[in-house]
Amino acid sequence: MKDMDVVVVPLRSDEDVVRLRQAARTCLVSQGFSLVDQTKLVTAASELARNTVKYGGGGEAHLINLQNGGRKGVSLVFIDHGPGIADIEQAMTDGYTSGGGMGLGLGGAKRLSDEFEITSEPGKGTTVRITKWKPY
Repeated sequence: MKDMDVVVVPLRSDEDVVRLRQAARTCLVSQGFSLVDQTKLVTAASELARNTVKYGGGGEAHLINLQNGGRKGVSLVFIDHGPGIADIEQAMTDGYTSGGGMGLGLGGAKRLSDEFEITSEPGKGTTVRITKWKPY
């Protein structure tokens, strides 16, 4: 698999979340994704970007165009150096929230993506990677 065209978007404010949404949509359009798949990944990206700002104290997102043989995809990697997540399994449960939201962010992002990875260490931060592949 070959990673191509990495774009880094700082995430420190709501305006940065909007910029990330726009950058993600541009990336998906350039890869020829359908409107439905664009909406799914942009929605997931928005949730994760807001989490990065609100719970992670800010960070950054990396947008990566992927190519695996003839297959195209887009990955977004969200990185923060905030307090981390003590119990990832609990955080992935629908309805769980540590901040008064609806508790659909992580689980919803996972359902909207083809691939989802999360690593977190209390006191050191969280990294979440989501990937959407373009159907053949």
